Amino acid sequence: MTDFDRDRLLIVEDDDGLCRQYRWAFPGRTVLTANSRSEALAVLERERPAVAVIDLGLPPDPDGVTEGFATLRDLLSICPDMKIIVATGNAAKRNAIHAIGHGAHDFYEKPVDIDVLRLIVDRAFRLFELEAENRTLGSITGSSPIKSIITAAEPMLKICRDIEKLAQTDVPVLLLGDSGTGKEVLARALHDLSPRASGPFIAINCGAIPENLLESELFGHEKGAFTGAVRQTLGRVELAQKGTLFLDEIGDLPQSLQVKLLRFLQEHVIERVGGRKSIPVDARIISATNQNLERLVETQQFRMDLFYRLNIVSVRIPPLRERPGDPVLLGRYFLTRFARQSGRRAIGLSERAAAALAAHSWPGNIRELENRIRRGAIMAEGRFVEPADLELAPADVTVPDLRAARQKAEREAIQLAVAHAQGSIASAAKLLGVSRPTLYALIESLGIAELIRNVYAPQQTETVTESEDL
Repeated sequence: MTDFDRDRLLIVEDDDGLCRQYRWAFPGRTVLTANSRSEALAVLERERPAVAVIDLGLPPDPDGVTEGFATLRDLLSICPDMKIIVATGNAAKRNAIHAIGHGAHDFYEKPVDIDVLRLIVDRAFRLFELEAENRTLGSITGSSPIKSIITAAEPMLKICRDIEKLAQTDVPVLLLGDSGTGKEVLARALHDLSPRASGPFIAINCGAIPENLLESELFGHEKGAFTGAVRQTLGRVELAQKGTLFLDEIGDLPQSLQVKLLRFLQEHVIERVGGRKSIPVDARIISATNQNLERLVETQQFRMDLFYRLNIVSVRIPPLRERPGDPVLLGRYFLTRFARQSGRRAIGLSERAAAALAAHSWPGNIRELENRIRRGAIMAEGRFVEPADLELAPADVTVPDLRAARQKAEREAIQLAVAHAQGSIASAAKLLGVSRPTLYALIESLGIAELIRNVYAPQQTETVTESEDL
């Protein structure tokens, strides 16, 4: 079941006096009551409360716990995420512990202390809301236009829109970004969204293969071309026929092979090692690097002509620290995936863990985030991952003050307009698209009238008033 009401509380109690007491004990919440298991199930189906308080001693077994445990079982079978608090007497704490072992969230002792019960109930509602938020965000498979990219940050959303446009062309694309920012994911998205999607996507890391083997890996070799070449072998470029060739870490490509790659880009033909036949290849080139290729060109470590061939269009991918909101969004996504893979019940990020993710600088980018979340999924002892599970320092939750942000933006815009208008409030008002009285009022409310006077008063004798310009 879904769409549970986060303000509705179900009380399962056969004592009408207690039910009346509960009704006024929880202001701000809708209190629903039931006197039996069947009534409780009917209320659950109809009203969908998020939290329930049940007495284990229900009819037809008011002196035992059989019916209470049956009610607990049935409620959880319908809604496993529901938070259920059980009532127990002072002499029956073992029943409460047994109930928690069967899925109850918490217990309280009779006679009822309303303040204690209210605290327990409020905590249960908060936990329900937090788990619901984690489930919702964890189920997100990408709010970007590209389904394989999970982001809510505007810089990455713009990149996704650019990738969609570039995918429809055949021009070489150079992906720039730190290690672990997702360059290969974007390269594959360029292929999957392109007319070449039915062809192969062939990737090679130019920095991971020894130089004496890289030429053969790229262009292939003929039988007998060198010791151990017992048969003809196609290279990665040729294997990418009618598809896409992704050259990762292109900045590590040796200069001897830069010439051959340049020839392929210019003429769309290759020669295998040990061969003399020119072989035409139709493959789109996507390259990526975390190095500064322009600097490598300046130091003559990378050919300028090859750089311009690869850099017809470049896409710079921001590091994770420059993608506000994405560390927590991605963290919840990875956490849900790892929990599912390990067969664990759903776990989430605590508020403290989410704050720690948001505050961390992420030098290892998404790869580091994924590894920390994997560790957290393993090490978490409760239903929530804590900062210590991620090996991150705790951090405070910081929420920006919208009023202060708005005032800052208005102050900067007004100062810029007045500067362009050389102190004329009337002209500045036209630039800002507001009336002159409105601009006067804003200047006074933002407390910058004296600042403006101090800047422009030496040049002009007027003052900032509603009847005069500067």
